[in-house]
Amino acid sequence: MTRAPRATGPHPSTVPTAPVAPTYQGRALPRPEDELVDQGLAFDVGTLLARRRMLGVLAAAPGLALAACGGTTASPGGSTASSTTASGTGEIPDETAGPYPGDGSNGPDVLEESGIVRDDIRSSFGEATGTAEGVPMTLELNLVDIADGGAPMAGAAVYVWHCDREGRYSMYSDGITEENYLRGVQVSDVDGLVRFTSIFPACYSGRWPHIHFEVYPDEAAIVDASGVIATSQVALPEDVCHEVYAQDGYAASVDTLAQVSLTDDNVFGDDGGALQLATVSGDVTSGYTVSLPVGVDTTTTPTGGQLAGDGMPSGVPGSSGGTRPSGPPPSGTRP
Repeated sequence: MTRAPRATGPHPSTVPTAPVAPTYQGRALPRPEDELVDQGLAFDVGTLLARRRMLGVLAAAPGLALAACGGTTASPGGSTASSTTASGTGEIPDETAGPYPGDGSNGPDVLEESGIVRDDIRSSFGEATGTAEGVPMTLELNLVDIADGGAPMAGAAVYVWHCDREGRYSMYSDGITEENYLRGVQVSDVDGLVRFTSIFPACYSGRWPHIHFEVYPDEAAIVDASGVIATSQVALPEDVCHEVYAQDGYAASVDTLAQVSLTDDNVFGDDGGALQLATVSGDVTSGYTVSLPVGVDTTTTPTGGQLAGDGMPSGVPGSSGGTRPSGPPPSGTRP
């Protein structure tokens, strides 16, 4: 067999190797001996254009940008799951406490009663024995301290109250002035979370469906309404309201919901409840979980709370003499 001639030349180990030129983002540096910032105008322009192309990709695919920032992500089945980091929570808007707070700023004061610190607020406590009926609801508020860089706000006391499925407020409305259900206080845990077991509130004339709450620095401070550091309201999503109001006991809310809108509401209408619209999961059978991140800035002076004077809007029964209003809240109030 004739062998092929052997290749001649230097041994592989002696073949000179070309030096590897330094690169940046896959591009060779025109001045490899100089710093990156000294590569010349042409190189700088190329870098700028590359960055603009990347921004264009992110703008065309907002889901990619949001995923990188902890925004909305698609979940199996095509639904949308929302994720909000505490550091992205803005300060919760200060709102009126309305004419039915029950905190001593306008008539009765439930915060001085033993038993007010509780997680299940469906039934009255103390000498009252009534229970509010309705679609089950769990309310979760996650408090963060904006002044502390968005850290969880542990140890704060949160007072929550709202109307029943007939649109009435305990301690104020006809027939339930001796009841104190749908009112309660919880102290936030190490994660800044408070959780209440309640029922889904009604929609009454003149207001979008909502839940009131006040934040106090600690449990000891709840005995004095002047110690509140934030007063606001939770807005409930329209689609969930339609589901709930189709159930027994909520018939009156069907018509009233059709007459109001979130953007026209005299509390949420400023921005459509941008920082107050809750995230809701669940169903009418097992109940709903209503969740809202609440950013509190402890360095600012609260501007919400009770209305001026006796706390009653003009035209509301009892506004001149300070008498408790009766019946469901009248149209046009800001309770």
